Amino acid sequence: MFTERTSVGLDVHARSVAAAAIDGVTGELIHTRLTPSHDHIISWVQDLPGPVAVAYEAGPTGFGLYRALAAAGIRCEVVAPSKLQRPAGDRVKTDAKDAVHLARLLRLDEVVSVAVPSADQEAARDLVRAREDCRGDLMRARHRLSKLLLRQGLVYNGGQAWTGTHHTWLVNDARPQLTQRPTQMAFESDYETVMATLARRDRLDAAIGTMAADSEFTDLVHRLGCLRGVSPLTGFALAVEIGDWHRFTGNTIGSFVGLVPSEHSSGASRVQGPITKAGNTHARRLLVEAAWHHRPQYRIGKTMRDRWDLAPAEARLRGDAGNRRLHDRWVRFLQRNKRGTVANVAIARELAGWCWSLAVMQE
Repeated sequence: MFTERTSVGLDVHARSVAAAAIDGVTGELIHTRLTPSHDHIISWVQDLPGPVAVAYEAGPTGFGLYRALAAAGIRCEVVAPSKLQRPAGDRVKTDAKDAVHLARLLRLDEVVSVAVPSADQEAARDLVRAREDCRGDLMRARHRLSKLLLRQGLVYNGGQAWTGTHHTWLVNDARPQLTQRPTQMAFESDYETVMATLARRDRLDAAIGTMAADSEFTDLVHRLGCLRGVSPLTGFALAVEIGDWHRFTGNTIGSFVGLVPSEHSSGASRVQGPITKAGNTHARRLLVEAAWHHRPQYRIGKTMRDRWDLAPAEARLRGDAGNRRLHDRWVRFLQRNKRGTVANVAIARELAGWCWSLAVMQE
């Protein structure tokens, strides 16, 4: 319940901040435009009749303003933009109106706040997202190179692509067959990009591996690693992307990562569509990729045993039960001739629940 006297809405941008304050006693509405400086914003807020509560939308400016306001003893809510209630007939949108709208919703206690990560967690999240960006860059660089060769009629048929043998073929076999100098220069540029991006990915993997082995997330990574498909890299990324797992239950975690079906039901009609794809895109991709590992026959190999050795006994038992359950689900889907991609999404949704059960487990 809102208890402060003054509610403040901030529409925060990179170079300007539109601010609106509503005094709950006098009803006065105050408009102003501020600079993005945290000191300037805090000084203006502290001059208002107190106590004061502030709200602004989550966005590319991050959580620095939240931390500065919290350090100054001012309650701040970082609001989820997708959950804001807006009038259906409102056709005029300005920064000033958005600030007033935020202030009014805050006073009515009708805002949905996002979970604000700690500074250490946000730094770790930046690292895993840099690795995710690098993965996309590497995929695009490889595509450009392979399609350049395809236009020249050069296709690798020696097995798995992008292995050591493939790289040898690129340098020793494919490159000498390019007779035009401009094409050779394009090949060298694309190949250099592939190798540089590959080296960058390896450096990021090493940094993430070091953090996963010695950080506040280490115990959680070890527990998540009891499930098939959840390597230390995947477990660390899930840990920092989800943050506080206790916000969810085994049923709601799937909704947070957008793996539940969309639905449009009215009266006796119930229509379900494709998954919502809401929430954290990175976490959803990791879970979908990990779910494919549960399709083959479940065998406990050396890699899994090495991961189990790092986890508590209870986590090992629960991970083994989850691995068996998820593989059995795959078998039933295949017996029903379910399409693989549809079945895998269902497995990923249940895998999210198993990850949650391991994350909230008391050691």
